[in-house]
Amino acid sequence: MASNPTTADLEKEAGREQVVQEHELNSSSNGSTKESQHQSQGQEDLPTSNHEHITVDWDGPDDPENPLNWSTFKKTRQLTLMACNTFITPLASSMFSPGIVYVMADFHMTSTMLGSFIVTVFLLGYVVGPFVIAPLSEIYGRVPVYHACNIFFLIFSIACAVAQSLPQLIIFRLLAGVGGVCPLTIGSGTVADMIAQEKRAGIMAVWALGPILGPVIGPVAGGFLSEAAGWRWVFWVLAIATGVITFACLLLYRESYAPVLLERKAARLRKETGNPNIQSKYYTGPATKQWYLDTLMRPIKLLVFSPIVLLLSLFAAVTYGYLYLMFTTITPIFKHTYGWKSGVSGLSYLGFGFGSMIGLSVCGIVSNRIAVKHTARGTFKPESRLPPMVFTCWLVPVGLFWYGWAAQAQTHWIVPILGTAVFAMGLMNVFMASNTYLVEAYLKESASVTAASTVLRSLVGAVLPLAGPAMYAKLGYGWGNSLLAFIALGMCGCPLLFWRYGERIRTHPRFQVRL
Repeated sequence: MASNPTTADLEKEAGREQVVQEHELNSSSNGSTKESQHQSQGQEDLPTSNHEHITVDWDGPDDPENPLNWSTFKKTRQLTLMACNTFITPLASSMFSPGIVYVMADFHMTSTMLGSFIVTVFLLGYVVGPFVIAPLSEIYGRVPVYHACNIFFLIFSIACAVAQSLPQLIIFRLLAGVGGVCPLTIGSGTVADMIAQEKRAGIMAVWALGPILGPVIGPVAGGFLSEAAGWRWVFWVLAIATGVITFACLLLYRESYAPVLLERKAARLRKETGNPNIQSKYYTGPATKQWYLDTLMRPIKLLVFSPIVLLLSLFAAVTYGYLYLMFTTITPIFKHTYGWKSGVSGLSYLGFGFGSMIGLSVCGIVSNRIAVKHTARGTFKPESRLPPMVFTCWLVPVGLFWYGWAAQAQTHWIVPILGTAVFAMGLMNVFMASNTYLVEAYLKESASVTAASTVLRSLVGAVLPLAGPAMYAKLGYGWGNSLLAFIALGMCGCPLLFWRYGERIRTHPRFQVRL
């Protein structure tokens, strides 16, 4: 063996080209370094007693197997399916909220708090699911987790449609939420797998249409559907749509998580060469019980020990909780104050939709331009994602003040709807910028950090609306929303803090999270 050979390659054979990068091996006898070599099949086999360690990586920066280099068609197909997948489960979270009165009538219940809980219990499933889904996606890959959760969600959507009692409906809806949270948990990680950082924010904005527009469009469609065909048909429609999407995903989804793809490549090379020492560059040792436990605990560690993850997730959670609080109260306002029917009252949610679209466009365009400029100058860092949030998060309290006092004064119906649109613009920038920032800061653990954020956001979104009826009954819509706005004002300091000091906090040894 030559003492200083060039980087070794596995030759192309039988239509397959595998590239293996060298890995330095310290000699136990004299401390010198020998670079690894290997040979293709058809040549003399490596002796099993003298196999050397070989590290597998991509075949250079243009390797077509790398998801970052997939064709535009392949990426578009994957992202379109993912966007549909991400849209349908948030749609289920609120689609039958206008029809909750029919559910309560069928099961002879009158408690307004119980009615709100039936809507928000779906989000409690969002709290449970990410702790399992995100780590599993980082162990076994994105695609198997997507498929399993889609089927799980489909089963319990059908179960909700045939529920014969209120406890059954609550339990089935909770379990549907556990499966339904999958695309929200690992969707941003899937985007990061395929899209370069200077284009990532714009694509992330398209993906974020699902989590935001799903809950907005749901009540609009659900109001008319519940009134015309009954609340059970809401779940049947969701089940049919989920079945179509699940079938398409089974046919067309492709794995995008680099550590899993490189491990598969390494496994093929081990089989072809007979060398057991060929490993992916992400390989850290054999899987043990402790390794699995550490991986499953990763979202909790990030949420508890990283102040950046905790505070930005909390800000996103508060705004998301406000969104669902407004969802549970806006229908009664427009029914009782403005005299709208159940089906028509769902149209009051369109203000959220228009505001969300504007907020998404602004955040995606501005964030991409900043990323391109900073990348060209070589100064890009995760904090480059925060400026849209810094300047637009103030729209959250402004929208809350606007909506609350307009409803209190019983102004023309368009005025409170415009307030919800302003709120939604701020919400989208908080949601988008915080999510992309956390993904950039923890790129390899993007699924786990998204899971941590999703858990906190869903918990607040599930619990906060339960206090809504009592709060508004005591304070009225004006002061009730003002209280929420004052809390949001205090939270607006978070993006300013991390824009200026985020890098120092992230890199400080005291705040390093052992993952």
